[in-house]
Amino acid sequence: MQKKTIHLTLNGELREWAVFPNDLLLNVLREQEFLTGTKYGCGIGECGACTVHLNGEPVLSCLTLAIACDGATIRTIEGLARDGQLDPVQQAFLDQTAFQCGFCTPDMIMMTRALLDEIPHPDEAQVRDYLRGNLCRCTGYASIVRAALDAASQ
Repeated sequence: MQKKTIHLTLNGELREWAVFPNDLLLNVLREQEFLTGTKYGCGIGECGACTVHLNGEPVLSCLTLAIACDGATIRTIEGLARDGQLDPVQQAFLDQTAFQCGFCTPDMIMMTRALLDEIPHPDEAQVRDYLRGNLCRCTGYASIVRAALDAASQ
């Protein structure tokens, strides 16, 4: 197999990657870009730990081929803050202590950001429904839901 060069925008910066046809976006982000906020959880698209935004939509990077991202815009948890200011979702997660071990925190924040981009003022049921594919073993979700609702009220 030969590598192919692709071009994309990653966290606001133009990038060029040389990837094999079977390279997963998750692996390229972690191993070539050293962006380790995107986690490897299950590897089969069941946990949500690898969630990133691809062209403004949340996707599971463990199921996304990097080669399919040619010309795309990707945002990871590392690219969410702007000009040294945390995104309101990040701040709400801190304010509501919506984390314990922290493993799922990046994907929960990325999904919550996508939710608020789609539904600026969700109710609790909408938050729970939107986050249903992202698993957390520690928090019981109550603080995560509070953080999402807090960010929506900003």
